[in-house]
Amino acid sequence: MVVLLDPEKRPLTPMDVEITPTGKHGLEHGGQRRRSFSHCWVFRCATFCIVVLFYRIWGFFHENRGKDIDSSMLWNTEGYAREHEHYIGHPEEDRFERLFLTVPDVDVALATSRKYATISHLAGSPEGYDSAKTILGLFQTEFNIDIPSELPVFPAGTPESRNATLGITSSTAPSAWIDVYYPVLNTPLEFSLQILDDDGKAVWSADLLEQGDERDPEAAKYADAVPTFHGFSKGGDIKGQLIYANYGSKEDFDKLAAAGVNFTGKIVLARYGANVRGLKIKAAEELGAAGLIMYSDPRDDGVVTVSNGYAPYPAGPARNPTAVQRGSVQYISVYPSDPGTPSTPAYENATRIEGWNTPNIPSLPLSWANAARLLEEIGGTQEGRLLSGRVSERTIKLVNHLDTKVTKIYNTMAAIPGHIADEVVMIGNHRDAWVMGAADPTSGTVSMHEVIRGFAYLLNNGWKPLRTIVFASWDAEEYGVIGSTEYGEDFGDWITNNVVSYLNLGEQGKAFVLGFSDQLWQFLDSSVAGSRWMASASPSLAHLIRQTAQDVPHPTQPGKTLWDARDDEGPFEGIGDEEFMASYAASELKRHTLDIGIEPLGSGSDFTVFLQHLGVASMDQSFAPTPSDAVFHYHSIYDSQHWQEQYADPGFHRHVAVARHLGLLILRLTDAIILPLNTTQYVLELHQYLDHAEMIASTASIEHDFSAVRKAINHLQSASADLDDEKKEAEMCFRDLLGKLHRRGSCRRRKFRRVVDWIKWLFGVRPHHRHQHHRFGPNYWTDVAFGTAKIVVPDVHERHHRSPEFLVHNLIEAAKRVRRANQKLIAFERGFISKEGIRNREWYKHLGVAPGLWLGYGATTLPGLVEALTVDKNAALVEHEANRLRDIFEKMSVELRR
Repeated sequence: MVVLLDPEKRPLTPMDVEITPTGKHGLEHGGQRRRSFSHCWVFRCATFCIVVLFYRIWGFFHENRGKDIDSSMLWNTEGYAREHEHYIGHPEEDRFERLFLTVPDVDVALATSRKYATISHLAGSPEGYDSAKTILGLFQTEFNIDIPSELPVFPAGTPESRNATLGITSSTAPSAWIDVYYPVLNTPLEFSLQILDDDGKAVWSADLLEQGDERDPEAAKYADAVPTFHGFSKGGDIKGQLIYANYGSKEDFDKLAAAGVNFTGKIVLARYGANVRGLKIKAAEELGAAGLIMYSDPRDDGVVTVSNGYAPYPAGPARNPTAVQRGSVQYISVYPSDPGTPSTPAYENATRIEGWNTPNIPSLPLSWANAARLLEEIGGTQEGRLLSGRVSERTIKLVNHLDTKVTKIYNTMAAIPGHIADEVVMIGNHRDAWVMGAADPTSGTVSMHEVIRGFAYLLNNGWKPLRTIVFASWDAEEYGVIGSTEYGEDFGDWITNNVVSYLNLGEQGKAFVLGFSDQLWQFLDSSVAGSRWMASASPSLAHLIRQTAQDVPHPTQPGKTLWDARDDEGPFEGIGDEEFMASYAASELKRHTLDIGIEPLGSGSDFTVFLQHLGVASMDQSFAPTPSDAVFHYHSIYDSQHWQEQYADPGFHRHVAVARHLGLLILRLTDAIILPLNTTQYVLELHQYLDHAEMIASTASIEHDFSAVRKAINHLQSASADLDDEKKEAEMCFRDLLGKLHRRGSCRRRKFRRVVDWIKWLFGVRPHHRHQHHRFGPNYWTDVAFGTAKIVVPDVHERHHRSPEFLVHNLIEAAKRVRRANQKLIAFERGFISKEGIRNREWYKHLGVAPGLWLGYGATTLPGLVEALTVDKNAALVEHEANRLRDIFEKMSVELRR
């Protein structure tokens, strides 16, 4: 059924459409008697004019009878149905999924990793800008984007930058650009660590360097490219006695303080793990410490240790004793990103404040080799690592001078417009690294590179997504998820109004280290850093993630799936530290009790602003190291291409598995008629969250009746079940009508082709076969079906129920019904957002989940309530937080029933 207006607003004639003729009406030209030129010309012209006139009159009165059609729209039900026949069939038979899966390739992934992971590219450096331009070139090449005479690099806040994002939902072609933000960053100028004798002279100085080894070429080349320092650390020149505080967790400090230990003026030595770096410093600062030193402890390396006979890297899989973990010490659980512009974008001319999410005492990172020497001052590597409160007799001197300034960072963005332009799926991975970052973050970049190639292949084969897709390569994540957060603060309203979900690579590269809550995940930003695949997400995405993982083959074990890789272990054996392995066993027990097998998200990567600040359903995934994997040298020069090829992913099959999984997730989110968001699963998780809070309350001896909250969750569960029924009915109705129009359109198309073929014969045009891809349908019909075009079809009941107008009207109404259901699904996660935010850290606004106040990375569910129980231990606050939860759950129930 073809409607009459083309984009230039002129009548559409049969000659405007090239259609394959049927064999039944093909005519033999070779044996026909030739007519005189004049007779042929007159006859053909007259016949053509009569046919065209009749066609236009009939079309005008029949096709447009009773309709008010926006003249800017040209639509075609047949073309839409033909291009999207997979909507009528079964998802597992989707040819576009099959096409996509043919693209991700291990050889290309390996070459890409060697390109990106063999140079240093710290945020704010010239190399960082070069990497942004490289990704921009990738987007432009793969998505066939015209390259402008000037690079599309736009300072944030300018009209060009604003229009690049705000124009996504009105664009008809892919686009790519770079946004420039201006946060405050720091880099080291002078730093040192010494042991002083009684006369104040240095008797030992730490080298504070990683010793590159020629067996790892890039590690040797870039050994001193980025000094070993803490991002956002406080500058200073301090002296004090040394004291050991284990992980430097809140519980560790509380135990020492309860034992009468005085931290005033002391320099604390703590090992990495159990909580985020900055929170170790925050806890020490609150007790009066002068500074803090963090080191990597081999006890946290599982079974792959020198004591178990494994050679240190690069000779073997154990820890290189000179490796140093750089990293940000920002108080990320207070608020992330640029300290001076909380909740507002860091424009070049932004008004800046002092900020309160960075330390006020200096710190330094340290290698195990240097830490072992310091431990000798408090009893050695055995006695010194006990939580005894023992202090050194000699004085430690710590110097940390930094250059702190406003620094340019670069987010590289690309958009692929969809038929439903204002429903957007976003995908992101950060690009900056502390040094080379073969795992963190380049493995994620490599996987996303393969996804981009796959979607470019689909576009070149006639596919257009139902929803819009946006890719983001974030900058300055390592300093405190800055690039993504600044973008989220800049375009918060647009994200809230348009973004369906955010898919991240990859917070989930997790190293197991001992924690004070039975488990600790040390969050990394990689898609591959070990042998075990893991994912975290909003509960509404859990079923989709699991189902999709079950559709992706296991990267190294034939006959298994990616989902099976959740239980994979590394190849090495041995006996690990008793305390560490007990913690690992407890974490495994807890993991296997998860209902769906997908954990909630905390913080520590680029999903933070989307989920915790704006309420967008989000997920993250990666292959993580286990205690039996080769030691991952996090934020070190030894996170290198050589290590990646040797230990993390020989053959790069895991990189490709992540790309396949991510690509299928995107396709299933973008091309599903009803969004695959499971609100009922989310509500079931809420029951478990409340169970946990009730257990905490009972152990904390705080009596409170949570029945009102439970009742509100039950109401929400009932409303969600009703929405489940509505989703099924809405999709069934839409598919049924689309199928009818497709079948009707096929019949009408064949009849119309016969007329066109006959007219072509009159003019001597020999019939020929063409690819049957209608050039008008999809881009316009979906605008009508999903309510973005002006279409009015009155007096429907006066028409026959089988008429084309009746079917079109019903399809439009069915599409509106689908859209209403989808908007409720999208809004569900938004329902957890409180304008007031979480007490004492108001930037975090999600009342369902947030990073733990004293964890930083790990998730705390029902955070306001749980922290009222565990941190404040205040019955009045418990009452207040329970009432807030009751109110938002009741409000969410009402919204689902609208």
